[in-house]
Amino acid sequence: MKRLIPLLLVLLCLAFGASPARATIDDALSFALEAADPYVKEGFTVREDYWGGDLAVKQTKAIVHQLFKGNEYWFWMGTDSKNAKISVHIYDSDGNLAEVEAFDSSKKAHMAGARVQPKKTGTYYLIVEVEKSTTERTTWSLAYGFK
Repeated sequence: MKRLIPLLLVLLCLAFGASPARATIDDALSFALEAADPYVKEGFTVREDYWGGDLAVKQTKAIVHQLFKGNEYWFWMGTDSKNAKISVHIYDSDGNLAEVEAFDSSKKAHMAGARVQPKKTGTYYLIVEVEKSTTERTTWSLAYGFK
């Protein structure tokens, strides 16, 4: 019994220590979905797929995604960090900026977004970036929708 109590205490500490990291990704996703709300009212369907993680300031992450001609897509990025400036941009397979509209978190706190109407079906690159933040690493999440 005496050996079991320290083991239980360690397991409890690990369990409670892991939950704040998970909550921040959930919070970032909540902001991304909040950014999607007005576009859902315009007929966009939000997919259940999403990406997330954390980035240092000026660090980017490329996400490769297949997009189809004839569809219109919105990609919404969220962060749980109030003072962070985040952005998302969309490039085609030739490296050309493909988005037709975008906003960063300087316009809407916690949120950024980009819209694309692919001219051809193919591979596109979603570039997410933390441009400014007061924390060493900033949690982000990216959701998307189409119509």
